[in-house]
Amino acid sequence: MNTAEFKAHLLVLCASLLVAGAFLASEKLAHVANSQSLTLLRFIGASLILAPVVLYKSKWRNKIISTLPKALVISFFYTAFFLGFFEALKTTNSMNTGAIYTLVPLLTSMISVIFLKTRISQKQLGIYLLGVIATTWVVFNGDLDLLLSLSLNKGDVIFLCSIILQCCFTVSMKLLYKNDEMIVLVFCILLGGIIWMLLSKVFLGYPLDWHLIKGASLLHMLYLIIGATLTTVYLFQKTTVILGPARVSAYIFLNPALVALLLLIIDGVAIPARIIPAIILSAIATLLLQKNTK
Repeated sequence: MNTAEFKAHLLVLCASLLVAGAFLASEKLAHVANSQSLTLLRFIGASLILAPVVLYKSKWRNKIISTLPKALVISFFYTAFFLGFFEALKTTNSMNTGAIYTLVPLLTSMISVIFLKTRISQKQLGIYLLGVIATTWVVFNGDLDLLLSLSLNKGDVIFLCSIILQCCFTVSMKLLYKNDEMIVLVFCILLGGIIWMLLSKVFLGYPLDWHLIKGASLLHMLYLIIGATLTTVYLFQKTTVILGPARVSAYIFLNPALVALLLLIIDGVAIPARIIPAIILSAIATLLLQKNTK
C-alpha cells in the first residue's frame, strides 16, 4: 500500500464516522419538517459555505459551467437518496437504516460490473454475503422468528430502495470524473442538488417548513450541512478516485458498529448483546474486502 492509498483509507474512515453521525441527526430531524424541505436546506447551506472558496479563485470559477452538466447527473442520485433517507426515518430508526446501508457495497459492485467493467471474484462475493448476513442480523435484532416472518417496516423498505440510488451515485462519481478540480465538482454537485430540489418544489408544491427548525434541530441541521454533506462529499469524491467505488463502499460495513457506538456515547443507548457478533462480522468483512478488492 502506497502513501496515497494509506491516506485515502484514513479519510474514508473519517467520512464513515461522519456518515454514522448523520443517521442520528437525520432521525431527530425527520419528524420536524418534510424530507424535501430538509434536503433543500441541507444543499443550500452547504453551497453557501463553499461558494466563497470556489468563487475566489478564477481557475475554479471558470470551470463551474463546464463541470455542472456531469455534476447534475451525479447529484440526481445523491439528492434522491437523501429524499428517501429522510422519508424512511419517519417510520424506522437510525440503527435499522445504518444496518441496511451496509448492503451498498454488494449492490455497488454489481452495478460496477455493468458500467465500469469490474469483476467480482468468488471470494469477494462470499465476503459480501458475510456482510449481508451481518446486516440481516442487526435489522431483525437477532430474532430468528422475526427474520422468518420477513417483518420489515415501511421505512426499511423505502430505505432499501434508496440505497440503490446511493450505489448509482458512487459509480457515477468514478465514471464521470475526468481529472476535474475536486472542490469545483463538489460545489457543482451541491448546486445540482439545489436545482433538482427546486424543480421538485415547482411540481410537488411542498411547504419549506424551515421555521420549524430551531434549537437542537438547528444544531442537527448544521451538522448535516457541514459534517455530513460538505466534508463527506469531498472525502468520498477524493477517495473514490484513488481507491475505486468497491473499496470505498466496503467501509459501509462498519456503519452499524459506528452508529451503535455513537448511540451509546451520545444518547446512552446500550448496544444489545445479541447484535454484537453481527457488528464484529461487519468489521471483518470490511477488512477482508480491502485485501481482496482492487
